[in-house]
Amino acid sequence: MSEYRLVYVTAASKEEALAIGRAVVERRLAACANILDGATSVYWWEGEVQSGPECVLILKTVVRQVTALVEAVRSLHSYACPAITVLAIETGNPDYLAWIAAETSAPETSR
Repeated sequence: MSEYRLVYVTAASKEEALAIGRAVVERRLAACANILDGATSVYWWEGEVQSGPECVLILKTVVRQVTALVEAVRSLHSYACPAITVLAIETGNPDYLAWIAAETSAPETSR
């Protein structure tokens, strides 16, 4: 099993996604955050079908950081029940995967 993970998160706005992404990258919980603005979500919430704009945040990390990363996203997020899904990366560019490992284990430069 690979040690690498993608963490898929939706946020209320590009600004929120950027704030979360920056915070978890600065803490070395994720090596990278991709922010994809302009998503529209359709979902059940409080007994009704809802829809609205959201921003997708994709984080790259390693298994050892997943628990702390999920908790950090939850604490920084504005939603009562944020969408946070962890997906295994089965394979990829070995150099890129090594970079993820290095950037999530380097000493923290700020908190």
